[in-house]
Amino acid sequence: MATNDSGQGILNKLIWLVDTIKRKKKITFKELNNLWCQNVEMSGGVYLPKRTFYNWITQIADMFGIVIANERCGMYRYYIENEDSIGRDDLRKWLFDTFSTSCALSNCLSVKERIMLENIPSGLQFLKPIIDAMKENRVLRITYHGYWRQEENTFDVQPYCVKLFRQRWYMVAMSAFTDPRIYALDRIVNLCATDETFEMPKDWSAEEFFYGCFGVIADKVDDIQTVKIKAYGNQVYYIRGLPLHPSQQETKRTDEYSIFTYHLRPTYDFIQELLWHANTIEVLEPLSLREKMMTTLDSMRSRYDERGK
Repeated sequence: MATNDSGQGILNKLIWLVDTIKRKKKITFKELNNLWCQNVEMSGGVYLPKRTFYNWITQIADMFGIVIANERCGMYRYYIENEDSIGRDDLRKWLFDTFSTSCALSNCLSVKERIMLENIPSGLQFLKPIIDAMKENRVLRITYHGYWRQEENTFDVQPYCVKLFRQRWYMVAMSAFTDPRIYALDRIVNLCATDETFEMPKDWSAEEFFYGCFGVIADKVDDIQTVKIKAYGNQVYYIRGLPLHPSQQETKRTDEYSIFTYHLRPTYDFIQELLWHANTIEVLEPLSLREKMMTTLDSMRSRYDERGK
């Protein structure tokens, strides 16, 4: 087998190797090679040379920080030495999960018509130049068309961080305005790097900036509060399986309902998330959030009443 693969091809192979060892926990090179040759389309039915295998291990460590080690005794099985750290590192986990999905899909071309994907809004082409600018602390000149403005505006920004939320990428950046602001990549019309650089504030932290936030609304108008919701019926399983927020705790469980507790800022995007669950959940605390939900529901009902007249 050739070892000079590049691009998506080699990436898929690296992901397959990590994913296979991760699922098997421990596996010999012979077992691994049999799986590769017999079950993987991109192998072409050719066994994996040991030299290529060692090269892949090195590339995996360099790209993902994942260490594949050998027992060096007994059956000489291979395993992931630092598997626990993968789950603790959000970026590393996201990269691995994304590439792993890409690898799985690339091996399913024969049934591609039976695989349905969600559309990702435009703006993704700006992600790489933004990240490159972040690496060099380089000022970006962007042309931006916000939803609430009739005209486009061109101005310079200092890119601080990027965040993915609800299939959209966002950039936190400092401009000529006051505090760092959030810009949706799909609202950027044009972007280019300038020759100007900036000094990243040493006391600024992306994690702290979004601390207590549900999504990308980082306004500090709403204080972090304890929020309790009651989920009914089968909706309990959905919320339990896919938490609404990292702070989620199931504080009460019965046959009819469960109570989930959160510590966050009850911002507009969180309220929209609660409304999405319709009549399967009920806000218990705080009272201010419960009243906001009631006001919103009353407004919705009045719109339907007007339509019916």
